[in-house]
Amino acid sequence: MQIHDVPEPEPGPGQVLVRLIASPIGPADFLTVRGLYGHRPELPATPGAEGVGIVESGRGLLGRLRVGNRVAVINEGGGNWQEKVVVSALRVVPLSRQIPDDQAATFFVNPATAFIMTRLVLKVPPQAWLLQTAAGSNLGRMVIRLGRHFGFRTINVVRRREQAEELLRAGGDAAIATESESLEDRVQALTGGMGAPFALDAVGGETGSAAARSLAPGGRLLVFGTLAEEPLSLPSRMLFLGTKRIEGFWLSEWAGRQSIVSMMRLFRRIQDLMAKGVLTTETGPSFPLDDVQGAVRQALAPGRSGKILLRMGA
Repeated sequence: MQIHDVPEPEPGPGQVLVRLIASPIGPADFLTVRGLYGHRPELPATPGAEGVGIVESGRGLLGRLRVGNRVAVINEGGGNWQEKVVVSALRVVPLSRQIPDDQAATFFVNPATAFIMTRLVLKVPPQAWLLQTAAGSNLGRMVIRLGRHFGFRTINVVRRREQAEELLRAGGDAAIATESESLEDRVQALTGGMGAPFALDAVGGETGSAAARSLAPGGRLLVFGTLAEEPLSLPSRMLFLGTKRIEGFWLSEWAGRQSIVSMMRLFRRIQDLMAKGVLTTETGPSFPLDDVQGAVRQALAPGRSGKILLRMGA
């Protein structure tokens, strides 16, 4: 990755020009850079799927109405790791002043994914168990807080015992440390031998496979990540005995099937839950755009906590 000076972009019909303030570095950005994401941009390309900024100009009625607004910039195809970006006026969300810039920069991907999977796709009811892998991530912690807010119970899978203890202190109902205990045995003990009726997996490999084997009859597993970069492996009989389901979830595809009204309703829910402290993101150090390589090294550092932000300006 290199920094280059390029001509300032001009908005076309229905588009806005946004002066970016900050953009986070997330797993989808790394997958895109490595050519492993669900779609590949035409090169040379600029990463960055999220961000916050000020609309400087716009074309079309909606574009002109957005001028001067501080907005979350949703740019699924990438492009937010730069000072100014042009996007559709439908891809910017005016934000309440209550939401600080670091939270505004991370407005969409993790908060929307956590909310949609638990509330709109799985529709986890109060008191039901939800099993999740990679529970120590920012998204995993959002799921824990969603459980507290809406009344469902979470079983949180991490690798180390100290991580498990931390998630219990953070509000998780149960935690499993895979380095020292069996995921499947612990789920059976916690659920009285029934298994988990709902599960989320961002890991794959043996951890994701163990989560799938821990489903209750009629249980559903949503797969939304591949951190282990290894496939799920489980017997076919396990699925049809008890009619269990494994499904994929990709935020971009889900959002593409929704109406504008549905998306606006979702944005309002996210802002409300952010203001209540439910869908907030733990952030780490910020780096100037000129030091993008240092920012990426920090984001990839083992044991790092908090989302790394690129700062483009005040």
